[in-house]
Amino acid sequence: MRLFARLSMQKTRPFHRRKVVVIFLGCMLALILLGARLARLMIAESEHYASLAEDLHERERSIKAARGRILDRNGTVLADNRTVCTVSVIHSQIEEPERVIEVLAKELELPEETVRKRVEKVSSIERVRQNVDKEIGDRIRNYDLAGVKVDEDYRRYYPFGSMASKVLGFTGGDNQGIIGLEVEYEEELSGTPGKILTLTDARGVELADTGESRIEPVAGNDLVVSLDYNIQKYAEQAAYQVMEQKQADSVSILIMNPKNGEIYAMTNVPEFDLNDPYTLLPQYLPQETAGETDGTAAETAGDGTSETNGMTAASGSTLSGEALQDALNQMWRNGCINDTYEPGSTFKIITASAGLEAGVVSLNDSFSCPGFKIVEDRRIRCHKVGGHGAETFVQGIQNSCNPVFIEVGLRLGVDRYFSYFNQFGLNEKTGIDLPGEAATIMHRKENVGQVELATISFGQSFQITPVQLAATVSSIINGGTRVIPHFGVRVHANDGALLGVCQYDDGRRILSEETSETMRGLLEQVVDGGSGKNAYIEGYRIGGKTATSETLPRSANKYISSFIGFAPADDPQVLGLCIINNPQGVYYGGTIAAPVIRGMFENILPYLGIEKSKQEG
Repeated sequence: MRLFARLSMQKTRPFHRRKVVVIFLGCMLALILLGARLARLMIAESEHYASLAEDLHERERSIKAARGRILDRNGTVLADNRTVCTVSVIHSQIEEPERVIEVLAKELELPEETVRKRVEKVSSIERVRQNVDKEIGDRIRNYDLAGVKVDEDYRRYYPFGSMASKVLGFTGGDNQGIIGLEVEYEEELSGTPGKILTLTDARGVELADTGESRIEPVAGNDLVVSLDYNIQKYAEQAAYQVMEQKQADSVSILIMNPKNGEIYAMTNVPEFDLNDPYTLLPQYLPQETAGETDGTAAETAGDGTSETNGMTAASGSTLSGEALQDALNQMWRNGCINDTYEPGSTFKIITASAGLEAGVVSLNDSFSCPGFKIVEDRRIRCHKVGGHGAETFVQGIQNSCNPVFIEVGLRLGVDRYFSYFNQFGLNEKTGIDLPGEAATIMHRKENVGQVELATISFGQSFQITPVQLAATVSSIINGGTRVIPHFGVRVHANDGALLGVCQYDDGRRILSEETSETMRGLLEQVVDGGSGKNAYIEGYRIGGKTATSETLPRSANKYISSFIGFAPADDPQVLGLCIINNPQGVYYGGTIAAPVIRGMFENILPYLGIEKSKQEG
């Protein structure tokens, strides 16, 4: 037995030695791997983990960047910035919560319950209100309340209030563009926000004697636009005047350079206050609440964004939610680019140009107007019930005679007419540098018969935008090259250094120079004794075309009166379009819209240095 035990022990000793060796090697491998990992963490990834550790004890507050200014062509500032404050609270640092609630509710004019929710909310930092006037921010800072932070930043400010509101657009509480040029050129204008960094302990309490570090914001770039403050002012005054005189729903006026597409003025009255864009104008209230409300459409929330909380009428009714947003969207709409309409007789410029270019009509062609024209089974009347009788093509344009243009359209035929429609760029958007441009609404070619072609020829049964009409007519009279209507001209750094020039390179030929010259002469005759005679200015060569179109449904008896004109007729340097929606009483374009452009040109032409070309009587 002893011998057996001794032999067994001798057999197990090599096994134990191997086990010890394996364990030892395993420990050594683990130590090597651990050492390698520690070395990597301490050397290769030390900066990364140090940054994470710092983030755990760092509180960040953003600083808005000063937004780039918008300036008119002469350097007048149309959109600027004002210093404002953001008031925030840090829950872990508040020592006297009731005092904080009392002061902030009083100074910020907010309900106590609203302030209490933000003060008592457990978060690293809670904004109470943005865009606070600097004077109020300074008062709050002087209370020296623990846990209350007042940081200065910027708010958009529009020196001229409602001027060009639907072109310039406005910004929200975050200082980002909402509509208009503000959103179209967001990248150039926005700048880069800064930061305020504060070190805290594990409980989120700021460490004493560490101070704050700042990453300064970078201001946005300035945008120079083609708008001219003085011409815009003329346009708005003229639009408001005719809207009041004719009790119209709205009036749009567009003034541009037909050679290069630069827009000098664009107004759609009534305009709204850019410094208070959420207050709804009475014209945009639903009829059942119009005149019953105090006009308060929004309240600035604690994060600086605008909340549409409803409009309480004197009768107790409320306009809120979707209905309010729809009303605001209508108020903000830019009718020159967002809305389409039947152009009526101003579109005869396109039909005449296509007919002359195609050679289906000449200046001396004879026509007969008995007051209507029969097309298939349809009797389509002229605006002159008794008819114009025998007339040449030139007289047909002067008289704005529907049967003459129906005949030209029928001579062109559907295929050729649509070919010119496309050639002139009418089936594509203009490319204007504003958001939300609407497209032309036109029949499918396969659905166009003789009757549809006849109505298209004198500007009915389809719709285009005002800016599309202005751009197309500009292209027809400028020698025949397509222009892109636009506002953006140059971008400058905030120190004035030129960063870039906006490029608009279309330049494709849509019409021969000969046809363009002929059209300028014909349209001058329209003003010099034809239907557009109310746009005539002694000493200036003016060309243009009137229009009066009936809106849908026809039974409503509502009209759109318009006139498009340009000067000088032999070398056009300025083009104007006036559209009056639903005027009361006399509604003919030649009677009420042509005088508006005449009045505009009487101011604009001398202002632009365009001299008279005719000898005064």
